[in-house]
Amino acid sequence: MSIEFRIQESAEIGGVYIIEPSVFKDFRGSIWTSFLQEELKILLPENLVFKHDKFSISKNNVLRGIHGDEKSWKLVTCVFGEIQQVIVDLRRKSPTYKKWQSFIISPDKQKLVLIPPSMGNGFYVKSPQAVYHYKLAYNGDYFDSNKQFSIKWNDASIGVNWLTSNPILSDRDSY
Repeated sequence: MSIEFRIQESAEIGGVYIIEPSVFKDFRGSIWTSFLQEELKILLPENLVFKHDKFSISKNNVLRGIHGDEKSWKLVTCVFGEIQQVIVDLRRKSPTYKKWQSFIISPDKQKLVLIPPSMGNGFYVKSPQAVYHYKLAYNGDYFDSNKQFSIKWNDASIGVNWLTSNPILSDRDSY
């Protein structure tokens, strides 16, 4: 079994990288590598390393996001279930400002997405349940939601084509 990644920069939003791991499947199931420092550190700015991981478990029809901050790099994937992953470019000086890109991530379409700072991150759960994984890199101390920004999931100025029109939302995502 080899550990290989196919890495490509998004053709739609500069600075976003789509990483497809090699997946080994047999009669027992599958196995794949989600992180290999030597392979993926080249995508981060010099002297920046991944510092911690987070997991989110969500039910069907849950939509989380669109959230982000100005300092965290996020390597995200779905480790169980199926999601619609959405990234929104919220860098005001970017030529792709407010452009969005969507990916389906599932056992049959396994991928990781590297999201730079100042990008919006959101996902919608298509399967009965999904486990979402964030790997975070940043300088200094980590800050949670008090320093993050939130964009309404159905903001008309962005126009994300979500796979639902009536998701389950947190209070934070409902405004």
